[in-house]
Amino acid sequence: MLATTAITPLTAAAQSLAQLSRVVVGFPAGGAADTMARLLTDRMREQSPKVIVDNKPGAGGRIALDAIKSSPADGSVLILTPASMVVLYPHVYKKLSYDPPRDFTPISTVCTAPLVIVAGPKVGPDVKSIADFVVWCKANPNQASFGTPGAGSMLHFIGDMLWRGAGVQPTHVPYRGGSPMMQDVIAGQIPVALTVLSSALPLAASGTLRVLAITGAQRSRFLPDVPTLNELGFKDVIAEEWYGILGPAGLPSSLVANLNDAVRIALRSEKVLEGFNTFGFTATGESPEEFRALIKADTERWAQIVKTSSYIPED
Repeated sequence: MLATTAITPLTAAAQSLAQLSRVVVGFPAGGAADTMARLLTDRMREQSPKVIVDNKPGAGGRIALDAIKSSPADGSVLILTPASMVVLYPHVYKKLSYDPPRDFTPISTVCTAPLVIVAGPKVGPDVKSIADFVVWCKANPNQASFGTPGAGSMLHFIGDMLWRGAGVQPTHVPYRGGSPMMQDVIAGQIPVALTVLSSALPLAASGTLRVLAITGAQRSRFLPDVPTLNELGFKDVIAEEWYGILGPAGLPSSLVANLNDAVRIALRSEKVLEGFNTFGFTATGESPEEFRALIKADTERWAQIVKTSSYIPED
């Protein structure tokens, strides 16, 4: 009689990973999403030697999601995506070539990171809090503005909610990405900016910029002295950017479970966690069911936020 052995989660995940050849990222090489994907695929390559990161930048990440939509449902191609492309884009673009619930299969969340409000030299060293900036805005209404990486971005709507709640109306200055925005706030061209935590950490550590507040539900372990907007009384302005792994629609449930195991195993790697710490990310690794519920809840929440704003969806 032949002996049989139970297949462990690691073995099952390795079997599924043998088919994985590409993890698509909708942004250029060198950024946070690209680095995150390379950390994960380096760990996964132990079971899937051929897997590579496939950068498909353009149209704010929509080109990459289009590529996944048309990929075979065999686990060979996945995408690492930020929340915005899945839960916000359906509400800020009149026409999208994809429908997230219909066209994608949630595999696993990867990490979360709060967003932050930073102040530069334009407001002077005395502006150390949101309350200080509100006072400055009232005293300097013609200079009051705030930068974001783009109109219709998550940070745009967070800014709208924040300043509406604070009773001031700084002018929104949308940029084409985070890099030119950060250059301008450092140079004193704009007083404050809303940005991702990873962009703020080195600048805060060097004293170049001051972080006034973070948007998460709790204080960040990377900036423990910085208050949350929730603490400051802005109860509705709670938001975190999350990243997750999606596949095309129609992936078999057993394959989804095995891929989820693989991601969660990778997220336990010390090298992966050390890399995440550099960007201020907190690893998550939730189940496919939890990830699907998160997408649904966030999609509904951002639909209401966009609806109550003055934003006009783009074509």
